[in-house]
Order: sequence, then structure tokens, then C-alpha cells
Amino acid sequence: MRSPCVDLCGFDARTGWCRGCGRTRDEVRRWRNLRPGDARRVMSDLPHRLAKLTDRSAKGGTS
Repeated sequence: MRSPCVDLCGFDARTGWCRGCGRTRDEVRRWRNLRPGDARRVMSDLPHRLAKLTDRSAKGGTS
């Protein structure tokens, strides 16, 4: 499965999610070796994670 990386790496200190793609550091490191089902699960959660990060940022939450 293709990586969701958008080359805007920066990890939120509270959630541990990348502000660019929404993955954790561990997910980024292991991406090439994830089983297809695991990668699909991560991919399906990314929009939720990114929306949560955007919402936090809009409310003034910084990390």
C-alpha cells in the first residue's frame, strides 16, 4: 500500500501523530512491513486523527 506521507513531518507531543499524515512514529517506521490489513486500518483512521489535530490547533492547542 502506498505511504500516506506528504513530506510535512512534525509530531504532535500530546498524541504522537504526525501533523502531515497522521501516523505515529512507529507506524512511519514500520509502514513498509505492515500487513495489508493493518495498513488499511491505519489509513482508515488517518482522517479522524488529522481532523482532531486540526481542531486542537484551531482551538489554540499547541505542542
